[in-house]
Amino acid sequence: MKVKKSRLISSKRGVVVKGEWKAVNVDPSVFSDEGLDGLVCFEELTDYSLVEPEKAITDHTQTTSKAKKKRTAREEDGEEKPAVKKKKRQKKSKQEEEPQDESVPDETLEDEDEEDEGPDVTPETQHKTSKKKKQRKKKKKTTTTEEAGAPSPKKNKNWSRTLVGSEGPSADVTAWKDLFVPAPVLQALSVLGFSAPTPIQALALPPAIRDRLDILGAAETGSGKTLCFGIPMIHSILEWRKASDGEQTTDRPEDTEVCVESLYLPASSETTDGCPAPETSGDTAPEQEETGGAGQTQRKTHKQPLLGLVLTPTRELAVQVKHHIDAVASFTGVTTAIVVGGMAPQKQHRVLMRRPEIVIATPGRLWEMIREKHPHLQNLRQLRCLVIDEADRMVEKGHFAELENLLEMLGTSQFNPSRQTFVFSATLTMEHSLPARLQQKKRKKTEQRSRLQLLMEKVGIKGKPKVIDLTRREATVETLTETRINCTKEEKDLFLYYFLLQYPGRSMVFANSIDCIKRLSALLQILDCAPLPLHANMHQKQRLKNLERFAEADSCVLLTTDVAARGLDIPNVQHVIHYQVPRTSETYVHRSGRTARAAREGLSLLLIGPDDLMNYKKICRTLEKSEELPVFPVQSACMSAIKERVTLARKIEKMEYFHGREKQHNSWVRQASEAMELDVDEELLLGGGKDEDEEREQQRLIKSLKKQLKQLIAQPVFTRQMKTKYPTQMGRLQLPLTTADTALASLSRDTLPR
Repeated sequence: MKVKKSRLISSKRGVVVKGEWKAVNVDPSVFSDEGLDGLVCFEELTDYSLVEPEKAITDHTQTTSKAKKKRTAREEDGEEKPAVKKKKRQKKSKQEEEPQDESVPDETLEDEDEEDEGPDVTPETQHKTSKKKKQRKKKKKTTTTEEAGAPSPKKNKNWSRTLVGSEGPSADVTAWKDLFVPAPVLQALSVLGFSAPTPIQALALPPAIRDRLDILGAAETGSGKTLCFGIPMIHSILEWRKASDGEQTTDRPEDTEVCVESLYLPASSETTDGCPAPETSGDTAPEQEETGGAGQTQRKTHKQPLLGLVLTPTRELAVQVKHHIDAVASFTGVTTAIVVGGMAPQKQHRVLMRRPEIVIATPGRLWEMIREKHPHLQNLRQLRCLVIDEADRMVEKGHFAELENLLEMLGTSQFNPSRQTFVFSATLTMEHSLPARLQQKKRKKTEQRSRLQLLMEKVGIKGKPKVIDLTRREATVETLTETRINCTKEEKDLFLYYFLLQYPGRSMVFANSIDCIKRLSALLQILDCAPLPLHANMHQKQRLKNLERFAEADSCVLLTTDVAARGLDIPNVQHVIHYQVPRTSETYVHRSGRTARAAREGLSLLLIGPDDLMNYKKICRTLEKSEELPVFPVQSACMSAIKERVTLARKIEKMEYFHGREKQHNSWVRQASEAMELDVDEELLLGGGKDEDEEREQQRLIKSLKKQLKQLIAQPVFTRQMKTKYPTQMGRLQLPLTTADTALASLSRDTLPR
C-alpha cells in the first residue's frame, strides 16, 4: 500500500516525509472473515515533519525540478533507461529519446498505445505508425492555420447577439474617448465594431467613471444598458490595480501562483483564503502549468478580493451579462465568474477559488454560497461596484427573499462607504395610473413617495444618485409594431398555428403558466412546427441548449414563460406572440422588447380572449394608449383547413396525455405494491386497468389519426387563384402562396387607407 505524500497535505499544514512507511501487525480476530487478514495491510509513518502550505509547495516544486534535471541529464548523456517488461513502457522510452511534435496532444498518444498493444506488432512498426499519425496531424494543423491566416479562436456557444462587428478594419472609437473609457476597453470596442455609444451610454459613463456617482438608469430595451455598468466596473478594477501595485496598470502578471490540486484539499469553512490559480477571462478552467524547471520562477500575488458584483433575476441573463463583460474586458485581464442555480455548486466553488474580480450571480445561489462561508465571498467590504440589473423585478415583494438578506448584509456588516451602485431597467420609472376611486384615496395621504425613492431605500442608496430616464411615454421602442387578435379561448390555438404557418421566422411565444407551455409544446410538435420549450421546471443545461438552437435556426419557435422576458438579447427575433396577455405592464414591455432591438423592426401580437380583457385594458391605461391597437389581418378562407388540422392534433394530444399519465400512475402503483408484497387494487389504477388488447387498440387508433393528420399537413393551406385565359380541366388552378409577405408588410398593407 503506497500513499503519495502530495495527498497528505491538508489545507492548513503540510507533511514532509523523512522516514519510511512500515507495516503494522493486525490481530486476525479483528476481521469478521478469517481470509481478510491476508488481503488487508496497514502501514504507518513515524518520521515526518509539519510545515506551512507555502513551504510544502516550494518543496514539491524543488523535488519535481530535481527529477526533471536528472531526467534531462540522463537523456543528454545517453544513458539507457531500465528495461521494462511491458510493451507500453518500451514504446514510451523510445518516444522520450526522440523529440515529439508539440502539436500532438497526449490523448492521441494514449489512443495509439491502446491500439498497438497487439501481440503481432513490433516496436519498429509501432514507431512508424505513430510517426505517420503525427505527420498527418501536423499537416492538418498547418493547412487550417494557413487558410485562416491566424489561429482561430475557440467557438463560444452563445445565443446572444454576436458582439463582433464587421470583418473589415477596426472601428473608429474617437466618439468614446470623451466618455473617460480606459484605453484597453477602447481597444476592445474597436475590435468589436462599436464606433459610437448609444444615448444611455453617453449619459451614464461620464458621471459613473469620472465622478463615481451611483447610477439609476432607465432606457428602452436593446439600448445597451449592460455596457453602462460593465465599463465603469472594469475602470474601477483597473484603478484598484494601480493603487495596489504601481508597476501593473492594465495587464495581469504573467507569472501567477499555481494551484496544485494534488497538494491541497478544498479549504475548510474556517479558513478565510483559498488557493488562487492562474486567472483567465471566461469560465473555462485554466490549464495547470508544471512548476519548477530551468529558468522557471514563481511569484506569489496578493490576495485578490471581490471587486464587482452583478445581480440578475434569471440564470440566462447572468450568462449573457458574463459574455458581454468578457468581450469588453478582453484586453484588460479582468476575470469573471458566474454563480447561478441549476448548475453544479462544486464546479462554481472551484471557479470562485480562482478569486475572480467580477461575479455575476442570481440571488439564491449566491446567498447559499455566502452562508456556506466561501472564502472569496467572506470579505465584501472591499466591493467597489454593486449592480442590480432589472431592479424593479428584483425588489418586488415576495420574489427574491435572498436579495433582501443580501442587501441588508451589504448595508450593515459588509458596508463600504465608497462602494458604487448601479441600478438599471427598462421599466424603472414606470408609474401605474390607478382608477379614479383609488386616486382619491391616495390624495388624502400627505406624503407620497415616488417609486424611485422606494427603490433607492430597498437597494440602499443613501446619497444623491445620477438618475437617467430615456424611456418614452409608451415605454416600448419606436420600431415595434403592436397589434392584436380578439378571439375565444378555444380559437387561440387556431390563430397561433395560422400565424406560425403563414409567417415563418424567429418567433417567441409567451404564456403565463408552465402547464400552458407544456400543452402548446406537445400540440405544435404534433403539427410539425418543431417548438423549443423554455420554462423554470426544465434542467438548466436543456434551457441553455434550447436557447442556442433557437438562435442558430433561421425559422424556429420558442415557447417560453416570463423567465425569458427580461434582458435576453437573442438576435433577429422577428415576432413576439403573447398567447396569454401578461398580468403587468412591465412584463408586457419586457416581453415585447425581445424583438425590435438595436433599431431593427419587430412585431408584437396579442391574442386576447375573454379572460384577458381586464389585463389588456390595464396595460393600455398604464402605457397611455389612447387608441386601440390595430387588428391583425387574417385570411378567413384558410381558417377551415387550419381548424381541421388543429382539431385533429388536439385529439391526438389529449389521448397521448391521458395515456401517458395513466401509464405512469399505474406503473408506480404496481411497483409500490410489489415492494410491499401486496395485491394490486384495481380501484387504484387509472383507466380501470386496461388489458393488452385495449392498449393495442388505443395505440392503433392514435397511429391512424397521426397518419390522417400527416396527409392534411402535406396539403397546402394558403392558395391563390391564378387569373389566366387558359383554365385547366378542373377549373381555376390552385397554387401555393409564393409571395414572401412578412407579418409587418401584411399589417401595413391592410391598415393603409383605401
